[in-house]
Amino acid sequence: MFELDLAGVRISMGLIVVDMQNGFVAKGGSYDKLGMNTPAYREIIPKIKDLISLCKSYGMPVFYTESVREASGVDLLTKVHILLPKSREERMKIPICVRGTWDAQTIDELKPREEDHLIIKRRDSAFLDTELRMWLQSFGINVVVFCGVDTSICVETSIRDAFNLGYDIILISNATASGIRSHYETTLTRVSDYYGLQMSYDRFVYMLKSLDRVRREKLEPKDYQQQLDNFIKEFGLLDFRNFRQVPIQSSR
Repeated sequence: MFELDLAGVRISMGLIVVDMQNGFVAKGGSYDKLGMNTPAYREIIPKIKDLISLCKSYGMPVFYTESVREASGVDLLTKVHILLPKSREERMKIPICVRGTWDAQTIDELKPREEDHLIIKRRDSAFLDTELRMWLQSFGINVVVFCGVDTSICVETSIRDAFNLGYDIILISNATASGIRSHYETTLTRVSDYYGLQMSYDRFVYMLKSLDRVRREKLEPKDYQQQLDNFIKEFGLLDFRNFRQVPIQSSR
């Protein structure tokens, strides 16, 4: 587990890989057959691979989501909703990510390993009627790192739910993609303005190294506080030492 204490506040991170499935991402998948912008999704595969390896190297649990539907269509949006946008029509012409099919599986390049955790979901949010929250609580995770597709739909919906459930958020900007570029950019802005941090993979590497240095080094109290000051300023954060009203202490 990647866990540390910052001035009496515990940080424990986990990675969530959202919907990197054949139906959405792969050539020959449902979205590809529908003419959706799947090349944008495939472009982020190498960066997600790097991100997964990075997180595992720090001992973070990795959670994969797979969005599925039943072959019977019992869980289709049209079974529930009346006021559906016309743009949903194209996506109903062929079955998408039917449970138990190749289409619904995570792409081969990112296949979950035995130590990973698979979350099956029926709607956009990774938290709606799934085990994810329970699993995060079991691990003691309070900071969730997001990557995957689609940035403005399932990723953003999951981020909003995570935030409102009390989790802190980090979105890796070049490890997520949207079929519509303007939607992607809007989500990045929303996350930065309202929900947490969004940053590139390289900046996340830098962040982890900075946190790990604070965790590992035996600093004098004054130096420890200076490290925290630098970290808070570097990432544009509110100073949690003030609003959480916790006692100031060294890392030793």
